Amino acid sequence: MHFLSEDLENYIEQHSENEPELLAQLNKETYQKVLLPRMLSGHFQGRVLSMLSKLIQPKNILEIGTYTGYSALCLCEGMKENGVLHTIDIKEELVDFQRKYFDKSPWSNQIVQHLGDALNIIPNIDIKFDLVFIDADKENYINYFNMIVPKMNIGGVILSDNVLWSGKVLEEVNPNDTSTAILIEYNLLLKNDSRVETVLLPIRDGLTISRVL
Repeated sequence: MHFLSEDLENYIEQHSENEPELLAQLNKETYQKVLLPRMLSGHFQGRVLSMLSKLIQPKNILEIGTYTGYSALCLCEGMKENGVLHTIDIKEELVDFQRKYFDKSPWSNQIVQHLGDALNIIPNIDIKFDLVFIDADKENYINYFNMIVPKMNIGGVILSDNVLWSGKVLEEVNPNDTSTAILIEYNLLLKNDSRVETVLLPIRDGLTISRVL
């Protein structure tokens, strides 16, 4: 679902920072070789992620949902020189694709790939995070959030993607549509949870910024 006209989206991209060449290559190859390429963050949202990371200047980053690695590379752009990004995905067939682009980037040795269920992996990463990006299975967004908050540094930022879910959050929920029901509950949780302050931005499919208090 396009919340803005295609012409206006193009105008926004043209008047934002250019997409780095490595990410343009990753973008192109994702569309050529990987299923569901729309899952890619893409040029505009990627520049938003990059800008937020540069403002936060995180040392430790956690990403839940790597896909082909585009958003991870965007988040690395603002990472401190000695920082580390941990990224988790459940799809084994994408690991080599991700690593190929990670190794072409300046952060090859600072990106740690984890393969498997994030709910099992996160408790075993024994560090505090400054920046987290949640972009995985919607059914577990609440579980991810509650697991992550105690592992955040004060002032750290949690980014949550797809929180508008193509506008379905405004529609009557089909009883079989677990993802929409969970996202509606999740958006209310972020609004009302005293551990964070939150703003929901109508960027692409909805991006929430939550700052840990």
